[in-house]
Amino acid sequence: MTQVTGQRATAPSVPPPARSSPAPQRPVPDFGPVDTARGWIVTGVLTLIAALTRFIYLGYPTDAGTPVFDEKHYAPQAWQMLTGNGVEDNPGYGLVVHPPVGKQLIAIGEAIFGYNAWGWRFSAAVAGVLLVLLVIRIVRRMARSTLVGAIAGLLLIADGLTFVSSRIGMLDIFMALFVVAAFGCLIVDRDEVRQRLALADFEGRAAFTAWGPRVGVRWWRFGAGVLLGLACGTKWSSIYFVVVFGLLSVAFDVAARHTYGVRRPWLGTLVRDVGPALYALVLIPLLVYLGSYAAWFASEVGVYRWAVGNQVGTGGPFAFVPDALRSLWYYSGESLRFHSELTNSAGNHHPWESKPWTWPMGLRPMLYYYADGGVTGCGQTQCVKAVMLVGTPALWWIAFPALAWMIWRGVVRRDWRYAAVLAGYGAAWLPWFLTLDRQMYYFYAVALAPFLVMGVALVLGDVLGPARRLPLPRGVPGPARAVPSERHSLGLLAVCLYLGLVIANFAWLWPILTALPITPGNWHDHLWLPSWR
Repeated sequence: MTQVTGQRATAPSVPPPARSSPAPQRPVPDFGPVDTARGWIVTGVLTLIAALTRFIYLGYPTDAGTPVFDEKHYAPQAWQMLTGNGVEDNPGYGLVVHPPVGKQLIAIGEAIFGYNAWGWRFSAAVAGVLLVLLVIRIVRRMARSTLVGAIAGLLLIADGLTFVSSRIGMLDIFMALFVVAAFGCLIVDRDEVRQRLALADFEGRAAFTAWGPRVGVRWWRFGAGVLLGLACGTKWSSIYFVVVFGLLSVAFDVAARHTYGVRRPWLGTLVRDVGPALYALVLIPLLVYLGSYAAWFASEVGVYRWAVGNQVGTGGPFAFVPDALRSLWYYSGESLRFHSELTNSAGNHHPWESKPWTWPMGLRPMLYYYADGGVTGCGQTQCVKAVMLVGTPALWWIAFPALAWMIWRGVVRRDWRYAAVLAGYGAAWLPWFLTLDRQMYYFYAVALAPFLVMGVALVLGDVLGPARRLPLPRGVPGPARAVPSERHSLGLLAVCLYLGLVIANFAWLWPILTALPITPGNWHDHLWLPSWR
């Protein structure tokens, strides 16, 4: 009851308790953020900042005008795809051990700028910028907050691992882009399915059968399948995302049917959703993967294109399979054998090798480029320059506390956002523990970085907390107004200080991420841990 003191009315400080109802409860309709214009403005500004950081001095450094590090494999193979018959067949580079999509994308840049550093790095820089855009939009949708999405974008812009990977002509940034885009498609698909089920529930159709209504064609899930096929066509390790994202999609469907009152949600998912999911997330990726080899199928000189009749007999129990597919199977088997034999126990060691338990905190980075002869520009007689693949410590060194919070929120509190991010993080990281004997490198963690950023951004959203909503006095029209509480203000301060720390740390690393000339003493000052040397 409103109290009146003189001429001033004050609202009660505690709102009346909500009335309970015996009717089935449904969630408040919430199928995505609604501040569309503001969301795109923020996304556009941060994407522009990402583009500036990724493209500035993109053509520097080179090894006397030639590619650096593993660019030496992919840049010439992409150029051969462009200038030859669409395949990599030069025996001077040995067995071609990765599928063609990433090299085809590198070839696009080479077609625009020629065979130079801008050419073989342009597509990677575009992929790095698009990755920032996608992470902003995905986190914004999951958190229902443009602010939290912007936080995720800032974190990814200032991440040294994805920054360097966006400025070198290698494959990992393309794989990361495709798997994150597929993840984003599944998040949108989740919202759309819930929106359709909410409409069916409102119209009374959800209870017609024990397994619930059909939800129609799901184009976003189909898009996820296409993107997963492109990811597998870039690197085979994307197959783990196919498995995990397939299970994630099914889990979304079970939860959605349960939420909207389907009497037997598991049966409903099995009857209505699993079949189309297998089509969209298994068959479509397979067809896209095979389609990425179109030039190889059409070629006369592709590696092992004519394996049947040469390396493989024409008969046998699989003679009914077309020769082209059998040749591709043999080719893939040889590539797999190359990877499986590249082990420490076989004597294969690399000075910058790392194992997966070091990746969450980036404890063993990788030196891509180093020069100390004839380098000038540091203000002293002796200068050095280097490009080191290293994650920004202020971001990566909080990985385990962030993961602990994510697991608690995802498992104990059943927060679907954290569970989804953990699924992507796990698919990028955990499978590598199955083959610890083989050579591994920190650039395998590029696909890990976007999911780490998503998780940290969601944690920072929890630190922020919601603004307190105060009801307006009786008789005053309008919704309850949000006002910052002390807890929200302190959370905002903490988040701003942390973002400032990450950005300052990234700025400190800038010279060894971009090969700026520095003194030997400055170089050693940047090597914070013994494992960085």
